[in-house]
Amino acid sequence: NKKIIKEVTKFKYNLSILLLITELLLIIISSDHAEIWGVITTLLNLLNATTAPTSGEVLINGINIHHQKDELEGIIGYISQDDLLMDDLTVYQNLYYNTKLCFDGLNELSINRKVSDMLMSIGLYEIKDLKVGSPLNKKISGGQRKRLNIALELIREPSVLFVDEPTSGLSSRDSENIMDLLNELSLKGKLVFVVIHQPSSEIFKMFDNLMILDTGGYPIYYGDPVDSVIYFKEAIKHVGANESECQSCGNVNPELIFNIIETKVVDEYGQITATRKVTPKDWNDLYKEKLQQKMIEESYQDPIPEKPVGTYKKPSKLKQIAVFVKRDMLSKLANNQFMLINFLEAPVLAFILAYLVRFFAENTGESTYFFRFNENIPAFLFMSVVVALFMGLTVSAEEIISDQKILKREKFLDLSRLSYLNSKLIILFAISAIQTFSFVVVGNLILGIDGMLLPYWMVLFTTSCFANVLGLNISASFSSVKTIYIFIPIILIPQLLLSGVIVKFDKLNPTLSSESNVPMAGELMTSRWAFEALATYQFINNDYDKKYFHYDMINSQSNFKKNFWIKELESRCIQMQKTFRNGELIKENDWSVLQIELRKENQSELHDYKADETWLALNHKEVKSADVVRIKNYLFQLEKILIDINVEANDAKNTLVYALNKKDKIKASDELYEYSNSSLYDLLRNKSEADKLVESEGELIQKSDPIYQPSKRFRSIFFAPAKTLFGKRMSTFWVNNIVIWMMSIFLFIVLYFDGFLRLFNSFDTIKSFLSKK
Repeated sequence: NKKIIKEVTKFKYNLSILLLITELLLIIISSDHAEIWGVITTLLNLLNATTAPTSGEVLINGINIHHQKDELEGIIGYISQDDLLMDDLTVYQNLYYNTKLCFDGLNELSINRKVSDMLMSIGLYEIKDLKVGSPLNKKISGGQRKRLNIALELIREPSVLFVDEPTSGLSSRDSENIMDLLNELSLKGKLVFVVIHQPSSEIFKMFDNLMILDTGGYPIYYGDPVDSVIYFKEAIKHVGANESECQSCGNVNPELIFNIIETKVVDEYGQITATRKVTPKDWNDLYKEKLQQKMIEESYQDPIPEKPVGTYKKPSKLKQIAVFVKRDMLSKLANNQFMLINFLEAPVLAFILAYLVRFFAENTGESTYFFRFNENIPAFLFMSVVVALFMGLTVSAEEIISDQKILKREKFLDLSRLSYLNSKLIILFAISAIQTFSFVVVGNLILGIDGMLLPYWMVLFTTSCFANVLGLNISASFSSVKTIYIFIPIILIPQLLLSGVIVKFDKLNPTLSSESNVPMAGELMTSRWAFEALATYQFINNDYDKKYFHYDMINSQSNFKKNFWIKELESRCIQMQKTFRNGELIKENDWSVLQIELRKENQSELHDYKADETWLALNHKEVKSADVVRIKNYLFQLEKILIDINVEANDAKNTLVYALNKKDKIKASDELYEYSNSSLYDLLRNKSEADKLVESEGELIQKSDPIYQPSKRFRSIFFAPAKTLFGKRMSTFWVNNIVIWMMSIFLFIVLYFDGFLRLFNSFDTIKSFLSKK
């Protein structure tokens, strides 16, 4: 079999050494040299396509493994030293779902037979139903874990297999069993590369070829393993140099090779020094002289043009999603602590939060709860948003980082990253849906929030889904769990401060704040969109206010305009008339504000009475006293119109109240106490704001009653009842939910392309560059 080479690997390294490797290669290193271990790891990563070489190329049958990966799908396999198991699945389940991802088209019977046969061959069939457990919470032994790790890759029989320390942690018998399985692969024409520490004599003699690297990455031997003993004995003129095996037992002692390579110089006092007799460079020179050229001449032949044939066939992307989802769900369901904490967390938090904020009013010595007078409802809504963000982040923050080792193995299967990420979202969204629903049910029940179950759930679920995607981004970007949980507060604190609740947007640092709309810093906060959606929907759509909101909005707009806005413009007109009497030009700002406000009023939906456009076209230098008089007359007539509008709205509301009371035989005050909240009413009408009108950036801004100011733009004041999105006026509730989903989609695209990871890596690159400078 050694003479029949069915597949050829040609590796050009930066030392311009060309190696042809047959069926089974053993790379053996000394455990005392960490530097060599790093070299071996780098070499393995180059050969298995994990790392691209800075120069040269790695070819399999003439196909470049780094630039033509699609042509070598499933051909390369890698068994690392790391534990690549899913701890909460059974032995059988670990191997079963791995097999499902490797053999599309096989029926369940065939897959189960393959799994059972593999478990039998590695001696794990008797424990197939045991949960694997973690290294700290062992359910199966370390040796059994090792064998299962190896079985995950052996079951698909890749054409080229790289194995890193397959016998570490195994008994001598288990080690030989594993090596027998690898040897069977080589007899089937597979290329098997093995890195191993000090093998036993039996294992040592199993290999076809041995390669030894010395400190510094110097190759010092390549050839028959047994002949290596004679080679190094002859090199130092050892006694019995022509003997490679024990004459009596036939064993080979690999340790002898290391003893020869690392023989130390003895000083004049007979003490062994730290200096080696033969340096790695000297061993390498001997290798070049006696072995390298001969190895190239004997082994080299033209690369075989045919693509290696494998049994691997990956499932479609949809089937991959199904396998990922089922595997991950079984893993989570088997973790009792995970299930208990995640599904009790939401109702317990809702109970604690709602119980603490359930404010009782004192009434004739008896404590009676009324939703109307609970001053803590706005705080509850805001904390609900914070809880949704927190739960969404914590449930997803470890999802990808905990799968890193499994992803490293499955990278060789060339599975769809999109399928993997979608499977995560399906599971996380399902968990978030249950969590937020239970939170809303418990919280609303305790606080007496009626008729808001589905709207509250929709907002909190949307918020939690955003946090899920954000958590996955964090999980994919950091290399340690500790870093992730340090980073989470850095994300949550801005969500608190820039939500518009703790600190009003117009009270932020002047470089961030805005009077006319929500500042850009607030627009980027999911908490702002979620809280605004909850608060406006509760205010507008509760069973009491939704009947009268339209009339209340008309009353608010007409009252503000006649009581504040018109008075302010009239005051400016009076000031301009005084300026004319003094023979001076009016101020440009006064006239500009007047023009802007009258143009805005001409677009008002409240009335059809419009200002003359000829006034608005005048330059401040062209304005005459008569023009100002005409504007004052317009404002006087407009005030009368607004009074009429206000009276009509009040009459219509009173008529409706009377009709409803007569029809349903219920009092409006009863619904008021049950569905409307005075504290939320004060917040959304901005009752605490002393200034009802301010000037900002050349226009007058209404500070009172933001809930009654629908916006004709997408960006608007905080608590606007409606906004314009995609050219269509929609309620704030729907606009804000759409915005949060759009933010989630953006984050998913960033996740797919590892945007955060690339960003952090670029910082490291810049830091490294600057340190070198």
